[in-house]
Amino acid sequence: MPVTQEQATWFADAFQKLVANVDKAIVGKSGVIRLVLTALVSDGHVLLEDYPGTGKTVLAKALANSLDGTTSRIQFTPDLLPSDVTGVQIYDQSKGKFQFHQGPIFASIVLADEINRASPKTQSALLEVMEEGVVTIDGEGHGVGAPFMVIATQNPVEQAGTYKLPEAQLDRFLIKTTLGYPDAKTAVALLMDSATRARASLVTPIIKPESIVAMAGLASEVFVDESVMQYLNEIVEATRKNRDVVLGVSMRGAMALARAIKTWAITQGRTYATPDDVRDLAVPVLAHRIILDPESEFAGVKAEDIVSRILLDIEPPTYRAA
Repeated sequence: MPVTQEQATWFADAFQKLVANVDKAIVGKSGVIRLVLTALVSDGHVLLEDYPGTGKTVLAKALANSLDGTTSRIQFTPDLLPSDVTGVQIYDQSKGKFQFHQGPIFASIVLADEINRASPKTQSALLEVMEEGVVTIDGEGHGVGAPFMVIATQNPVEQAGTYKLPEAQLDRFLIKTTLGYPDAKTAVALLMDSATRARASLVTPIIKPESIVAMAGLASEVFVDESVMQYLNEIVEATRKNRDVVLGVSMRGAMALARAIKTWAITQGRTYATPDDVRDLAVPVLAHRIILDPESEFAGVKAEDIVSRILLDIEPPTYRAA
């Protein structure tokens, strides 16, 4: 059923309260918080790439604390095994059979800290559960429930001893974003409050997991005109034709953006999506899915800049002449 204006207004109010709650821990970064919450409601996952000490882990913990659900943290290291993430079958002598013991991936919010430090084999253990919400052990599927979101962090520096995330895994992150350093005013305020070390503990639960599921259901019913979808598809196709790109955005990426713009629209109290929603989310949803030509990358070309240029080159449908 189409979303009513009353439902959209309720959604926008609940969403803003979540943003304000998480902002208690991550001050002055409401834009990034909105992106992360958009991914949560869109049944997506988030990759946070930034320098050490910018608050990536605090953001993930603060979001987890806002939900009255289960949370877990996995510190990825080179010796981490896939079973350390997903769980393992253990033989129960008293019952004479194997029993499955859940790993830390079975939680509403999973913080995968420094994900690129784990081996490709361990990283691949996340592929199925991130896509389907199911962990298969010995041929038996185990659902992780809903809501479910992986917030992975990695540092753009200290690449020694790390493993680059494969394209297939990057494609399963709905959004990739960065926090960056705070502005001068916010930095001084944080320094004045430096006695508060565990800032994520300032965040208390304000919403039930079932409410997030209900919000996701509402977001999926937001109206999107065909012209907006055509505009979105033109942007995606342009990434595939760009001379600096070896591999453009996949169909999975295009569908991820289509889901995300619905959520972005209703967070602003609208029952319909616009071309501006596409423009707002194109870079954080699409850029990390683009594989650059090695020579172009060496020359300093960035995927974010390519998407930004494409947005300038393609006219939104609302501005086209009749």
